Amino acid sequence: MTLEYCTLGVYLIILMVVGSLFSKMNKNLSDFARGGAQGTWWMVGTSMFMGGISAFTFTGNASAAYTAGPTFLVIYLANCVGLALCIFLGPWFRQTRATTWADVLRERFHVSVEQFSVCFSLIIQPISSATQLYALSIFISAIMGLPTPWVIVVLGFIVVFYSTTGGRWAVMATDFVQGLVLFALTVLMFFLAMQKIGGIEAFFSYFQDPRFAEDFKFVKDPGQFPDDKFTWKWIFVVFILQLQGYINLGTAGKFLSVKDSRHARWAAAWACGLMAIGTIIWFVPPMVARFLFESEVMAMNMKEPATASYAVISAQLLPNGLLGLMLAAMLAATMSSMDTGLNGTTGVIVNNIIPRIRGRQGKPDLSDRVNLLLCRTFTVLLGIYIIMVSLLLAFQKELALFDAYLMIAAVVGLPLSMPIFLGLWIKRLHWRSYFIIIGASLLPSLYFVVRSSLWDENWPIQDRLVWIYGFSLIGVLFSLPLWKGATEAYKAQVAKFYEKMHKPVDFATEIGESRDNAQYKILGWTALTIGCMILLYLFVPNTFAARIQILALATLIITIGAGLIRVGRRFR
Repeated sequence: MTLEYCTLGVYLIILMVVGSLFSKMNKNLSDFARGGAQGTWWMVGTSMFMGGISAFTFTGNASAAYTAGPTFLVIYLANCVGLALCIFLGPWFRQTRATTWADVLRERFHVSVEQFSVCFSLIIQPISSATQLYALSIFISAIMGLPTPWVIVVLGFIVVFYSTTGGRWAVMATDFVQGLVLFALTVLMFFLAMQKIGGIEAFFSYFQDPRFAEDFKFVKDPGQFPDDKFTWKWIFVVFILQLQGYINLGTAGKFLSVKDSRHARWAAAWACGLMAIGTIIWFVPPMVARFLFESEVMAMNMKEPATASYAVISAQLLPNGLLGLMLAAMLAATMSSMDTGLNGTTGVIVNNIIPRIRGRQGKPDLSDRVNLLLCRTFTVLLGIYIIMVSLLLAFQKELALFDAYLMIAAVVGLPLSMPIFLGLWIKRLHWRSYFIIIGASLLPSLYFVVRSSLWDENWPIQDRLVWIYGFSLIGVLFSLPLWKGATEAYKAQVAKFYEKMHKPVDFATEIGESRDNAQYKILGWTALTIGCMILLYLFVPNTFAARIQILALATLIITIGAGLIRVGRRFR
């Protein structure tokens, strides 16, 4: 395992170096929170793509592929459709010209909506990051035999370091590096898995095998899986739920870093393409693991061995030495979600909470230097808090925080998202409608809490969501008349918001300074360095075929790096 440890160590050091290289690009709050709205489409699109996945993709979702076949891919199909729709919506989101997603809610609704949403995000986002860090650390500990607390501290420190030094620039840059390594490796894993099983035709023949046919049919029978998962009703409801996450005002935060309307459209298309390819290549290996390596997977010393199916088949098929790089790629998937959440939370504190408090006290705005200092300070404090919560989960086995977080996310998450979704599409939605819709949507969730606590009954998500959507509609119908009583000032504010959202961004006039050269140059040389370092694996004992695979992997990454450097020369 010495080689795997070295690989992980070098990989994490590279991430910190990349974050440090982008630190000089932070001159004000806009730079730290949204990269100064100067991100190129390929950089923002890759960051968007990486922010939408985590280690759960290769653990929990791989477990679903291992046990139930392709049904759960409906989630990723919805992701692809959502990103495809963002090809048209992305320019709208960028054209809000906001610094943070909370700015969008304030301009569309009201300052009370902004403050309520920000306060709730300060509660749920750090706990979400902590639970992701904890779950990832358990997985890495089981695979590599490392103590979970030490994994939590080291990974948490790395994310905090580059997020603090480089802000949004570092987040996007490290997301690109992590996306490059992850994608190259998972493409290799896909081809190795298909080669092992004998090709596409042989792969699909296993779907008819009596041992797997019942589990691997696309639509399951009611009662076949717990909570009637993977039935037609589950497929439909989960698809709509996942799609909704892309076509609401909250999605604007994903596009605020991109240069202009055109780059927003390209970023969405790029992320959509990556997600579509990922949907195909990520989940073939765990299915092949079910067909060919079931005994090895079930022998894992874990509570749910199926969650290690991707890691097991990686260990079986990857050339010697590359398992450490695959584990690094899995780390990347979660770290990309953590750093995005950390940066976004810091941005709303400094941009949306502190100015509001100072305004009430009659104090002037802070300088750019002070705002940057506050951004870095709160990033460190939030990072420490996330690490502490993760350690708390690791040390206290009976702690109900993890379950409490899942309950809050399930009960409150969707109701809170409903008015944000409707606010994008219904212009005559008064800001008070936000709270009315949330209140109506919460009723089924509260009933779920009472039902589960008093009668110990579970209410499947597909049944619960139907009622939440129904009550949301009732909330909309009750709140629509409020528009007639709205002040002319508020109506003018909403009209101005939609007018601005549909006006293309003129980058030269509104932003002016371009930093394309730095993005191409730094990330190009980083990719070139990683590719050359992968060539060192050629000296590890391997078969000739394995060396060819290593050479192909390195060549792909080196080619991308060289291409970025060459294109970047045009922007000097």
